Amino acid sequence: MRQTKEAGGGPPDAFTLEVNVTLAGVPVPVRLGVRTWGRLSEARDNAVLVCHYYTGTAQAAGVGADGTPGWWAALIGPGRAVDTDRFLVVAMNTLSNVQARDPGVVTTGPDTPHPDGQPWGGRFPAWDFADLHALQLALLRHLGAQRWHAVIGPSLGGMQALQWAARTPELAPRVAAVATSPCAGPVLRGAFGSLLRGVAPTGGLEGALRLISFFGMGADGLERTFRDADFEGYLRSRAATASLAHILDLARVVETHDLSAVAPRAELFARWRDAGLRLLTVNIRGDQFFPSAEMRAFAGASRAAGVAHTHLEFHSEQGHLACVTHTAPFAGTLRALLDDTLPAVPPPPDPLLSGEATHA
Repeated sequence: MRQTKEAGGGPPDAFTLEVNVTLAGVPVPVRLGVRTWGRLSEARDNAVLVCHYYTGTAQAAGVGADGTPGWWAALIGPGRAVDTDRFLVVAMNTLSNVQARDPGVVTTGPDTPHPDGQPWGGRFPAWDFADLHALQLALLRHLGAQRWHAVIGPSLGGMQALQWAARTPELAPRVAAVATSPCAGPVLRGAFGSLLRGVAPTGGLEGALRLISFFGMGADGLERTFRDADFEGYLRSRAATASLAHILDLARVVETHDLSAVAPRAELFARWRDAGLRLLTVNIRGDQFFPSAEMRAFAGASRAAGVAHTHLEFHSEQGHLACVTHTAPFAGTLRALLDDTLPAVPPPPDPLLSGEATHA
């Protein structure tokens, strides 16, 4: 394993993790970009892993090279819910990162070079969440830490956080999964994935991004955002850095998400209870990717089994995208999770109010 400074004169908190791994039986020299904020404590026990969403990157906080704030900058920083005066916050690009054509994004996937100099293309192996977990574990070891203080993330990032809970709860004693589900349900497997694979051959990259935008924002979100704005221009700007091959590869991986495939539910809950895992899940009413009922039922079963599981729901016209653009409803609860002040037994449900969190 090697750590190298990111190309292009990046800041000291940006580096590339290089490691040779075997994915689906195929040796792959993996390069993934990493960004950090804050400092590792002397005890090396304050590292928080932030996992990015489907089309996101490791630029979770701070300001990017183009001046754009990180996608969770409202949550991560000095004095914020994820306080960089207290925690070392770490974010790493996934394999097959969608923004593979962004010069500031380092990833490995179908559109990146094979050792023979040509793109991997269809030769890139069918990796899964276990492989991504193993790479993030290698990052943890590279930092010299024994465990994460917490693993958190929205959407695909929430899936990754839940995978940490399922696979190694002793290494992730606090987990926050926002706008996600314990498994890829009928929306992802039966609708989105199938539609995406149907759109890609004729609509190309912009067609795929159009579909992602519709599911991500919903009718209310699209109307609110683009009533007086240029939706076509927005799609073209996104297409400038995105890879269609990576969009499709990540969609394949997303459809495999299922915590029960790691361990039966009863076994998962017993492990979480015994490990003292503190779990926070948040869902958005109106999310077209992840129906709230999926996680609500899971949270109820988890709490009934004795797991310290807090579940929140809130409404937003921004739909699924609210997991990165409308973070105020869950910021305080996320802070409490990281500070160990979150009640083990959540309060009873409150009336659901627009834009306000409710316990379920």
